[in-house]
Amino acid sequence: MPYQSFDLHLQGAVAHLQFNRPEQLNVMTADFWAEFGQAVLELDQSGQVRALVISSTGKHFSAGMDLKIFQSPDPQLFQGEPGRRAEAMRRLVLQLQEVFNALEQVRMPVLTAIQGGCIGGALDLVCASDMRYCSADAFFTVKETELGMTADLGTLQRLPRLIADGMARELIYSGRKCYAEEALRLGLVNQVFADHGSLLEGVLALAEQIASHSPLAITGCKQMLNYGRDHSVADSLKMMATWQAGMFHPNDMLQGFAAKMQGKAASYEDLRPLAPEPFKR
Repeated sequence: MPYQSFDLHLQGAVAHLQFNRPEQLNVMTADFWAEFGQAVLELDQSGQVRALVISSTGKHFSAGMDLKIFQSPDPQLFQGEPGRRAEAMRRLVLQLQEVFNALEQVRMPVLTAIQGGCIGGALDLVCASDMRYCSADAFFTVKETELGMTADLGTLQRLPRLIADGMARELIYSGRKCYAEEALRLGLVNQVFADHGSLLEGVLALAEQIASHSPLAITGCKQMLNYGRDHSVADSLKMMATWQAGMFHPNDMLQGFAAKMQGKAASYEDLRPLAPEPFKR
């Protein structure tokens, strides 16, 4: 289906979601919040996508939340009985968080390719991806601090798990720009490319390499890595044993061995599609 705030292309088992509003700095409009999470989940539901690349167009990856949303807020958010007003605000923030949580919940790895500014809500997004890559002109900033609010869509929770806690706090408290080479040194990005063109070429090539592997093995890796991040080593090892007991079967491994012996690429079965409404008849 067509989307307003991005284009979506499928090439084999790789999906490429690309923001398409460079003249507006790819800000996150109301259309974005309605479309992005649903598009990502629908790719997962198909079972055919084995890697997702998120990139952008123009000078900047994204300037984050569209400021028009702040300048013309829903008056109901700031009026009425305080308890109900606060409950509604909490629900709204949770709904927006779920849009980026989808990047962790889907079965395929998510790679983000970042050029220029990755600002505010855009940093929330890329922190939720599996891997981040950028061009030499990229920079990252927690813009919300400068604007007088606390970032609320995941940066505060995820950034300290990606880089050293003290450096995460410095970037969050100061709101300063973190440029590409520093981001690489801190471990926020995996690689810095010379320009936007080579960035896209390199990230799409890596996505194709990931997509060539068993999707069952890859989704198992993602599930266990995410679980291990949030649990103790002991609990994570127990979960790993449980996963293997239920999910490990030799079919893909034997197919991979056979393909290697024959000097050709293995052709693995897709994951099963997910029913978007499993109990609806």
